[in-house]
Amino acid sequence: MWGGLISLLLLSFILRPLWEKKILEKSDFYGEYIIDRNYFSGKQADWQYNHFRFEIKENDSIYFYVTDGEIINKTYKGKISTLTPYKSARLVIEMEKPTHHIFTTNPTIYREVWDFFMVFNSPRFHNMYFRKGEWKKIE
Repeated sequence: MWGGLISLLLLSFILRPLWEKKILEKSDFYGEYIIDRNYFSGKQADWQYNHFRFEIKENDSIYFYVTDGEIINKTYKGKISTLTPYKSARLVIEMEKPTHHIFTTNPTIYREVWDFFMVFNSPRFHNMYFRKGEWKKIE
């Protein structure tokens, strides 16, 4: 009985990373972000995907692009920092003025086991879901 209990505890300790949410650090935020069309699909998600994307660079700068497919029409710039009031880092964005309505508030970060996504509360579009990824033309 004791052997089974110890084996169960040891197994749960070994398998813990398979169900525990990712702990984010500042470096995890670096990269390109696109609209997550898998979360909500349809015309609105496709339109947002083709018109908004951003990237966070390793020098802590953020570039938000208003696009028409591949063509970048306008770029908004800013700086990022992180707060760590808990285990996982939270993103703080300071955009240069004037800024785009999507960046009126900081994003809410939703962590998953291996990944995370950001939700921006836009006054015009409500919740907008962004996930790391490379923009590709919709077929």
